[in-house]
Amino acid sequence: MTPEAALVALRAAAEPGRGEAMAAYHKQSREVIGVANPVLDAMARDWRRTLGLEARLDLARGLWQSDIFEARIAAAKLLTQARIRPDQAVWELIRGWVADFDSWAIADHACMAGRKRIEADPARVDEVEPWTRSTHMWSRRAALVIMLPWTRQRHPKPEDIAIRERVLGWAAGYVSDREWFIQKAIAWWLRDLSKRDPERVRQFLAEHGQEMKPFARREASKYL
Repeated sequence: MTPEAALVALRAAAEPGRGEAMAAYHKQSREVIGVANPVLDAMARDWRRTLGLEARLDLARGLWQSDIFEARIAAAKLLTQARIRPDQAVWELIRGWVADFDSWAIADHACMAGRKRIEADPARVDEVEPWTRSTHMWSRRAALVIMLPWTRQRHPKPEDIAIRERVLGWAAGYVSDREWFIQKAIAWWLRDLSKRDPERVRQFLAEHGQEMKPFARREASKYL
């Protein structure tokens, strides 16, 4: 499967009129074809099943470079898999996409793929931390979004708790950032963590909540 053939398949799967509605909803200036997310899921699943790792990397790279909305999401879905060995080339490709993020939907799908690679090798958190200092808002946001698995562990090990605390430190450094998407990401992290460790979230809010925007405080406290 070449990127050109994959784009032909994506266009064939488009629903008339859907592209315009999706472009408006996602505030896209890039081309939006009009392919529903469940269809993208099925296509990516078929490609993962039939292509070797190198072919998948080539396809993902080509789809991303097309700068078409659904193609970028499909590129991320192609690489969203728990077990990939070796996976360094996959991680490097995903990491290289971060500077291109400009849309929450594309960024979130790419971060879902990236989470699997960090879970496979938690040392990669060291490569995420510089994003927190980026002038690119979407990179700063991605640092929290890609680390969401550490909010959801039922029985975290000491090393997992250390990573969680590290990310909470990033979040604490973000609270004065007035960007809506940054505030939303802080709230998302705290809200998800509150289901497993409500006391830690209460402590964070007691220390930093007054600096957060009101909507973010409400979202972070939703399950407390």
